[in-house]
Amino acid sequence: MKTLYLVRHCSATGQAAEAELSDTGIEQAQKLAAFFSGISIENIISSPFKRAQHSIEPTAKAKKLPLTIDARLAERTLSTSDLPNWLELLEKTFLDLDLKLVGGESSREATARAIEVIEEAINNTVLVTHGNLMSLILKHFDDSIGFEEWKLLRNPDVYTLIIDNNKSSIKQLWKD
Repeated sequence: MKTLYLVRHCSATGQAAEAELSDTGIEQAQKLAAFFSGISIENIISSPFKRAQHSIEPTAKAKKLPLTIDARLAERTLSTSDLPNWLELLEKTFLDLDLKLVGGESSREATARAIEVIEEAINNTVLVTHGNLMSLILKHFDDSIGFEEWKLLRNPDVYTLIIDNNKSSIKQLWKD
């Protein structure tokens, strides 16, 4: 059996890879560290985006664990074009996993790279990522998850993913 903790980053100042945490996000990162204080953690893997790393750094410091960066946890690129109707198009990508927009990656492609990290992760690993990719990971393990559930994700958010042989279960843990 393997227990993983999926974390969506804290509130940030923007969407760019270099975007920092907002003042609220800095406070949330401290709350995440308090949240994980009583949980056994063996490993922490983060998206290379600053907002993801900074969300989990207080936890890593408190647990005296190194922070491993893995590009496969970076947010999914929907498109490299400016899309005024991006929300409508994002919804379509939950229905058609192979829909691929200009310069972007399909839901299936993004999910595949994230699942590689999950398969390689050891028990009691925290994986820090982004809303779209996190919802695709959750959808992989529970097909009922889709666009509406993505819209309900918070910054931060924490889910457990328990994998036992060929069975898995997910549960939202973050209550703040």
